[in-house]
Formats: sequence, structure tokens, C-alpha cells
Amino acid sequence: MVNFVEAQKPLLHFLVRRAGLRQQSVEVEPGTVMSFWVPKDKVTKKKGPINNEIVPEGKSTYIQIPNENGKKTTKKERPAVVLVHGFAAEGIVTWQFQVGVLAEQYDVYVPDLLFFGESETNSKDRSPLFQAQCLIAALTRLGVRHCTVVGFSYGGMVAFKMAELNPDLVRSLVISGSVIAMTDSISDATLERLGMKSSAELLLPETVKGLKALQSQAMYKKIWFPNFLMKDYLEVMFNHRKERAELLEGLVISNKDATVPVLTQKILLLWGENDNLFKVELAMDMKEKLGEKTTIQTIDKAGHLVHLERPCRYNRLLKEYLATVTAED
Repeated sequence: MVNFVEAQKPLLHFLVRRAGLRQQSVEVEPGTVMSFWVPKDKVTKKKGPINNEIVPEGKSTYIQIPNENGKKTTKKERPAVVLVHGFAAEGIVTWQFQVGVLAEQYDVYVPDLLFFGESETNSKDRSPLFQAQCLIAALTRLGVRHCTVVGFSYGGMVAFKMAELNPDLVRSLVISGSVIAMTDSISDATLERLGMKSSAELLLPETVKGLKALQSQAMYKKIWFPNFLMKDYLEVMFNHRKERAELLEGLVISNKDATVPVLTQKILLLWGENDNLFKVELAMDMKEKLGEKTTIQTIDKAGHLVHLERPCRYNRLLKEYLATVTAED
């Protein structure tokens, strides 16, 4: 029987390829592989580490690209933007309305975090820190020297860790519907407000009813989908259930262990005004804690899935911010 969600993937992949991206797997370490969509001129068939010429700090970066006649032409390196997905879908599904728009001006990288898409590891570490370390290593192997990281929800927590670990790589951040770290108090308060017993109950639904509950909490607009389509989505997007449950367990830290990192990067908190999972008040509190380099923009009539509900408005604000930070670099 046809799975309609799976059947739409070739069309989505076709559109992403039209935007100039190609799939690439990167071996971070033996037993750990991350899958990406990357600019087509960055794809390599080499196995293991990708050797790239190191360009002195402050110099322009140029790459050699074959033209239609097979001859190499010189092209200035474009600013890199890394789009990091949340917990309910893999990268290209999460950012389907952003990739084409951004790829016109930027080198766009769309990773699948471990246990999403084709990314996997035999490591037992399930922390956001490990995800961040692997993503940094993979981007380095792909030749990315500096980038802006755009993180949504779970991906936002990974993005914060990346910025803390490697500020030279991560020059600026855009965060939507996320927190610096998921503490006991934030987790407990959110679950109590939503009437859920656990994060897994909310984020790893096993039934159509559970998926509809997640959709209802994540979106401002109540959009109806037929049950068969919701069932197909469950089958396609919620694999690696055991490992993802472990990711959720590894996400929460105690309040006493939580600290606000000193980040030197400019940060944009780009929020759905009606986000019911991570309230806009959380974003305002983060802005105060992160300091003067952090700004906040809210989008009305949008919930947690702000980039999907109001993509035109989201993309405009995102592009305005990217134009500013990349010009400074």
C-alpha cells in the first residue's frame, strides 16, 4: 500500500536539487555518520576526511568549479548557513520552505541529526553536546570555515552548544522555539501546562490521536489532515524510537547544573508569537540573560512551527538578519 508521505519525498528532493543542493554523507568517526544536503559544488566522493586548503584568516576564499565545458572557473565562496531541525521531522522536511529562498544567496547546509534521516551512531552518548560535537566535525570535513547556524526547537539547543564549543566556526545564531538548555524546571512546567506525563508522550506519538495532539500544540492554525495521512507520517518520520527516547532523556539537565554560556556571537531569537511549547516569555528571558548582542523578533499568528506557518514573514526576517551579519564578516 502506498505511503503518501514517503511518496512525496521524491518531489521534495527534486525541488531541493533544483535549488542547487545534493545529498552527502560524512563519516564523523568510525561508527558515526551524518547525512546532509549540501551545495552541489561542495559534494565529494572521497571517503573519510575531506582535505581542504586552509585560507589565512581575513583573506577571501575562492573555489574552483567546473563549468559546462569541463574547465574550472573561479567563484567567490558564499556565506554558509546551516539549518538544524527539531524533533518531529528530518532536516529537509523541516526547512522545505527556507532552502530554496536562502540558496539563492548562501551556501546552505541541511544536516540530519543523529537518529534522524540516515544519520546514525554506535556511540551511547545521547546528549545535545554530542550532537553538536558531531555536527561541528562534519561541517569541518565539508570545508565550512565560518557559518550562521539556524536552530529550531531541539536543533536550537544543539546550535547553542555549537556556538559555545566553536565560536570561530559559528559566527552568528538564529534560534526559533528553543531554549539554551532543557532544565528540570522548564521541562516540568511545560509538560504540566500541556497536560503531558513525559516528553516522549508529546514528541514521540505512537497513534494518530497522539500526533494530532502534538500538531494542535505546535501550530497556531488548526489545520485538518486525514487520518491516513497522519498514519503515514507516523510510519515515515518516527523511526529510531528507542534511540530518540534516549535523546529525550539525555536532553534534560538539573537546574543546579544549568549555566548561561558567555557567547560572543550575535543572536536573533525569531519566535512565533503564539508558540505554546516554548512561550515567547521564555525568549524574552533568554534575551536578558544572553546580553546586548541578542535581539528578538516575533511573528504574529504563528505557533511553534513558525517557519512552516508563516514562511514568507519568517524568511524575510531571516534574510534581513543574515544580510547584516554576513556583511559584518
